[in-house]
Amino acid sequence: MATVPAELISRAQAWLAEDPDPDTRDELAGLIETGRHDELAVRFAGTLQFGTAGLRGELGAGPMRMNRSVVIRAAAGLAAYLKDSGQGGGGLVVVGYDARYKSADFARDTAAVMVGAGLRAALLPRPLPTPVLAFAIRHLGAVAGVEVTASHNPPRDNGYKVYLGDGSQIVPPADGEIADRIAAVRSLADVPRPEAGWETLDDTVLAAYLERTDAVLTPGSARDVGVVYTPMHGVGRDTLVAAFARAGFPAPAVVPEQAEPDPDFPTVAFPNPEEPGAMDLAFATARAQTPGSVDLVVANDPDADRCAVAVPAPGTPEGWRMLRGDEVGALLAAHLVRKGAAGTFATTIVSSQLMSRIAAGAKLPYEETLTGFKWLARVDGLRYAYEEALGYCVDPEGVRDKDGITAALLITELAAELKQEGRGLADLLDDLAVEFGLHATDQLSVRVEDLSLIADAMRRLRAQPPTALAGLTVTRADDLNAGSAALPPTDGLRYYLAGAPEDGIEAARVVVRPSGTEPKLKCYLEVVVPVADRDGLPGARAKAAATLAAIKKDLSVAAGI
Repeated sequence: MATVPAELISRAQAWLAEDPDPDTRDELAGLIETGRHDELAVRFAGTLQFGTAGLRGELGAGPMRMNRSVVIRAAAGLAAYLKDSGQGGGGLVVVGYDARYKSADFARDTAAVMVGAGLRAALLPRPLPTPVLAFAIRHLGAVAGVEVTASHNPPRDNGYKVYLGDGSQIVPPADGEIADRIAAVRSLADVPRPEAGWETLDDTVLAAYLERTDAVLTPGSARDVGVVYTPMHGVGRDTLVAAFARAGFPAPAVVPEQAEPDPDFPTVAFPNPEEPGAMDLAFATARAQTPGSVDLVVANDPDADRCAVAVPAPGTPEGWRMLRGDEVGALLAAHLVRKGAAGTFATTIVSSQLMSRIAAGAKLPYEETLTGFKWLARVDGLRYAYEEALGYCVDPEGVRDKDGITAALLITELAAELKQEGRGLADLLDDLAVEFGLHATDQLSVRVEDLSLIADAMRRLRAQPPTALAGLTVTRADDLNAGSAALPPTDGLRYYLAGAPEDGIEAARVVVRPSGTEPKLKCYLEVVVPVADRDGLPGARAKAAATLAAIKKDLSVAAGI
């Protein structure tokens, strides 16, 4: 057995001595006693970094894992930032949490730290959707909010998402300033943590959130629509079912195997509706209903801030087709335009460009931001925002973040209105393709164990940028690290490709970026194909699919992935 360096053992023992959690204490003690040098080296290689996504990582002992010690330090750093910003004099911090392992513990620790720092703290009454927490911040006039969640990450993960008093997630420079104060915490003994003093909220805040959902829908509009719904072992079910009942929709058929919160997420490989196989049980539940009675399949991710939608697809093995986030984003935009919505429509640089054309056609302001609702929520005059990763903000005055509950309500209303006309969501997508061109999107996503592979791919693309992809010339290459007047710097690359009119291609675009929350390199592809009429759609789709496949192949070679 390899000798464990004395300095590493010393650091591990110091961490162990102040760890307040018996579970991680036992885990770390076992690693020390058995001389697990490699594992200890990983756990103590640094500290879990606090950034614009807050904290997210694997549960376990040590500073490179999510645990109570790390959370207490993060809460202390946030409290110090609030006090230094002049918001500490009894200001309220609202804390929410999901149903993952340790979420309730992390939430209580956060509340205790806030009270110990002279702030007020209020815990949501039980595990609830993240948008309820985002709503509560503004509704209660809080100076900040914390949501303990890892969203759709694997079961072994948890996270810590921070909002400021405007109800938006933190962005630079606040994240760096909070991180500096976290780093300044020398010992947990320096962090007062009283055993009481915070408030546990009742259901009044949830009732206010549900009342606010009225603003999303049109009174008296169609409600006859059949929905199958899955919360994917998360916390969305009760809130969504209550919102549907309040709106007058028929009760959705809930996927029984995924109805209850379960931190093991036993029926899915990854609890993310976008992942292959994640929707299989939902489709099976839809097929088990009376034929013709289900018009829509809807899913939330485990913390219910995202919403996935599937439509009937007769003749396919599943009988259903998952809509891409860009498709749902465009459908909701078109629905809001039809309802006379006023204000700015916004999406991110990796989302489809279709909404820019929808907004232009309606003479509405349009903006693009970096990925993440931390940026979208800050758009001036925002009326509607979405990002392709199944995130939609349809009521920014109520929730200044993505909200999978209100998005589900609005897409269900649209489906009901189209059903009344004898049409479906797929028909409206066809209309948009004919009016604005077929905007076909795809993604090349590579999950890695070794993060250096992502850095290597980005270096390779910067050193030797592709000059053509799928035979289309790269006319412009943007290194987003440089930033611009419109966008802060970010680690990303964007390529604009010339069209090929002789082949029926109007234009194409590629964006490459490392994921901010998962060990993935993500490449976002889009091809625009003009469509003269509905008869031209099958050919346009075939052309777009072939072009996207060719771009994906060439990009893989260029990036070395």
